[in-house]
Amino acid sequence: MNICFYLQSMGSQDDSSLQSIRYLRGSLQLLDQRKLPLDTTYLEIRDAAEGWEAIREMVVRGAPAIAIAAALSLAVEVSKLEGFSGTPNEAASFLAKKLEYLVSSRPTAVNLSDAATKLTEIVMNSAATATDANQVFQAYIEAAEIMLEDDVASNKAIGSYGSSFIQNQRKDFKKLSVLTHCNTGSLATAGYGTALGVIRALYADGVLESAYCTETRPFNQGSRLTAFELVHDKIPATLIADSAAAALMKAGRVHAVIVGADRVAANGDTANKIGTYSLALCAKHHGVLFYVAAPLTSVDLSLSSGDEIVIEERSAMELLNTHGGLGEQVAASGIAVWNPAFDVTPACLINGIITEKGVITKNGNEVFDIKGFVGKTMSK
Repeated sequence: MNICFYLQSMGSQDDSSLQSIRYLRGSLQLLDQRKLPLDTTYLEIRDAAEGWEAIREMVVRGAPAIAIAAALSLAVEVSKLEGFSGTPNEAASFLAKKLEYLVSSRPTAVNLSDAATKLTEIVMNSAATATDANQVFQAYIEAAEIMLEDDVASNKAIGSYGSSFIQNQRKDFKKLSVLTHCNTGSLATAGYGTALGVIRALYADGVLESAYCTETRPFNQGSRLTAFELVHDKIPATLIADSAAAALMKAGRVHAVIVGADRVAANGDTANKIGTYSLALCAKHHGVLFYVAAPLTSVDLSLSSGDEIVIEERSAMELLNTHGGLGEQVAASGIAVWNPAFDVTPACLINGIITEKGVITKNGNEVFDIKGFVGKTMSK
């Protein structure tokens, strides 16, 4: 990966600072989120290998953004591919293998594997009717670009549905305070965000009193990224330590918790950033509503429960050193480290799952019928 340009420091933020993905056909630049909020640096991604590295090394993160960055990194590679002399079927096979490789960069986020599956199907269908390989490559590029466009529209729909639903659930309050975890905004998606998109919509509707964001250790996505977005949008917000969430809820200062998701099982169990499960337990104890906001691409109906979700473990350096492993050592040498990137929140702790097609709520048996909800949306 090459650093292509340096934009500005935190003191001169503008709208471009909230673009995690900059794409024009043949060119992809990813905001290096490891350096936020103080430095805004974009890295040029020239092929799938550099896309894989950027995803694995957390240059780009957030399930929707990971999927789009992966798809577009291959689109850039294909757009500059010269001398490919294979058949349409060989072109489709080439793309399928590259997509399979990209999925291995971060296995927990289902959006990435879902995108790869859909794109593979598109290129295979294209190969069946194409007369040359370039037609297959063109079909892939166009499909990847559509994913980028669709993500923003999907996020805005999530925000709208979420804001309306939460307001209806908490009619006893004219103003609402909401807690969120990790980063689920413009920096984690193609734009606007999922859980943070709901917070943006609540603010736009004039009903948000305050947003609270956890620091989200050990990579500090909350303090570095979510706080950055909230300050940029001038949304009233307060940063808290991860360990302060229970005390905040006990004090009655939170009316709802809204988090994102990297994978939602068929029963509603949800994998999200480590610490989400703890927040859900605290919310349940204090009678605080707990919502997951995620596109339907985060739903994995092939998994019956969260027990089947593969949880990625990150480098020990993220705990041993400052700056998410990039800074100086702060922990004792020789100490063992357990550093899962995600945990699974049981469906019984979740009040609703906010999607771009509406809010999935529990039936009379207090269980989610996610398969039925997805089936209904697909038939419309």
